[in-house]
Amino acid sequence: MASHPHILVVDDELGMREVLEIVLSNAGYEVTLANNPAEAIAHLSKQSFDTVLTDLYMGTDREAGIKVLEWIQENAPTTPALMMTAHGSVELAVEAMKLGAADYIQKPFKNDEICLRVERTVGQRNLMRENEAYRTAQSRDAKVDFMVGRSPVYQEVLGMVRRVARLPSTVAIHGESGAGKELVARALHELSDRRNKPFVAINCGGIPETLLESELFGYKKGAFTGANENKEGLFVSANGGTLFLDEIGEMPLMLQVKLLRVLDNSLVTPVGGTTSTKVDVRIVSATNRDLEAMSNDGDFRSDLFYRLNVIPIVVPPLRERKEDIALLARHFIERHAERMGRAPVELSAEAVRLLEAYPWPGNVRELGNVMERTLALCMAEAIRPEDLPASIRLYAPSEDDAAAGGGESGNPFVLPDEGMNLEGMVEEMEKTLITQALQRSRYTQKKAAALLGLTPRSLRYRLQKYGLE
Repeated sequence: MASHPHILVVDDELGMREVLEIVLSNAGYEVTLANNPAEAIAHLSKQSFDTVLTDLYMGTDREAGIKVLEWIQENAPTTPALMMTAHGSVELAVEAMKLGAADYIQKPFKNDEICLRVERTVGQRNLMRENEAYRTAQSRDAKVDFMVGRSPVYQEVLGMVRRVARLPSTVAIHGESGAGKELVARALHELSDRRNKPFVAINCGGIPETLLESELFGYKKGAFTGANENKEGLFVSANGGTLFLDEIGEMPLMLQVKLLRVLDNSLVTPVGGTTSTKVDVRIVSATNRDLEAMSNDGDFRSDLFYRLNVIPIVVPPLRERKEDIALLARHFIERHAERMGRAPVELSAEAVRLLEAYPWPGNVRELGNVMERTLALCMAEAIRPEDLPASIRLYAPSEDDAAAGGGESGNPFVLPDEGMNLEGMVEEMEKTLITQALQRSRYTQKKAAALLGLTPRSLRYRLQKYGLE
């Protein structure tokens, strides 16, 4: 049997409470009584009500009903409040409606009138519940079209995202560079209750330490040279939404302390400021480094690691989701074709075979770049093996590597039966590998040169040679 709607009646007059209890009980409602705001709030703290019917004035307290209303707005915003007012206090009742009251009724009132008003507010509560249930279902069933993949390992990631998106907990996304960690962060935001608020992303490894602090926390005018005006930080910009801290492992230890403080008390103090701003921000972080090992070595604060890693999500590299390679390739072809203003082209079976055999050290980002370049240069109606870069066409893992799921040892190249233009192939491979090194190092030439075993001067020469500057 369905339970009766539960009404909380708040009035300091015993006679009025007794009359309302009789009238509403006869109308089929369950009624709880309170004779002052403190008693009402005590009831509200323990259970849920379908409507609160409260007097505006109680004794000498002319804002008693407002106090109840403010508590409801702060702690139970889906509970409608119906204000009872004496003659001459309509203006205050209207003000109460501006603060969130569902309706008001003047004393004295007829029994039928109060029952009608209560029925209406209960109906509003039911509608709000239905809308919330609908939004929950929509969130649970929502599609995030930018997350492309049907492999079992990627479906596990999607399932995890759907389960935790609506939670307030911090999420740490782990995975190799280019695997799609930011897409997971965006999906967490889009499937959460925060989706109508800002999603703000920052790469902690791509900004100098002094600038990173002011970007995150903001600064006050005069805090440092060049601070000519106040600036709010990204925490304040993301208030109510999600702040995505990419490459969190690159954050300096000094800033880690300040970030931990914000996680603990939700208060942000700008550089050069003395007052703090309270923020409501969900933190999602990402890294391609082993933060636990870094914390053990003292390179990352262990207390911050545990605060960030409440819910870890691991994004698999592309080589572990080969079933998704052709799907992703076609997705990129359609996306880039639309941007280029041309019709999409087909992807031949031979090209798919080569794409699936390649280990993709740059992951999904590398595949996207390859398909963009291939589409730009392809004049035919289908992408064939000869349209793909040499590093993909000529990749051939040894039997041991293939058995292990791919690799870079053994003999990675084979000479085609028809021969080849060696100098051209070498140049093409150099450009591909240099581009990958730049992407992996976030376009820091010194780090890219180290990845390639080159001196910075040698890398600069090649950048000029191939027009990659």
